[in-house]
Amino acid sequence: QVQLVESGGGLVQAGGSLRVSCAASGRTFSSYAMGWFRQAPGKEREFVAAISWSGGITYYADSVKGRFTISRDNAKNTVYLQMNSLKPEDTAVYYCAADPRSPWTIATMYGSWGQGTQVTVSS
Repeated sequence: QVQLVESGGGLVQAGGSLRVSCAASGRTFSSYAMGWFRQAPGKEREFVAAISWSGGITYYADSVKGRFTISRDNAKNTVYLQMNSLKPEDTAVYYCAADPRSPWTIATMYGSWGQGTQVTVSS
């Protein structure tokens, strides 16, 4: 397993941008698919984006497609989520997750999770 630490969350106005990062420990990061999920108060954790180990395959939730971009830098053991045109409904705790098999869109398929970073979008 890998250990994951998210950072970069904060408060931003609607229409603004934010980039959250997820740093992974371990020498095998480049062999892990990565995912971003989010959870708003009172709601279930939902899929946001996922990326394959090479970065060649990406998936997005319909709600963020065209606004968010997932990327990774295997040399830095880091995965990013660039969020543009943010909306108040994007407010949530954002979690990154890792799995050695595939870039799943289902949270229960991931074996490793970070502690989350809060993103708040004001209207």
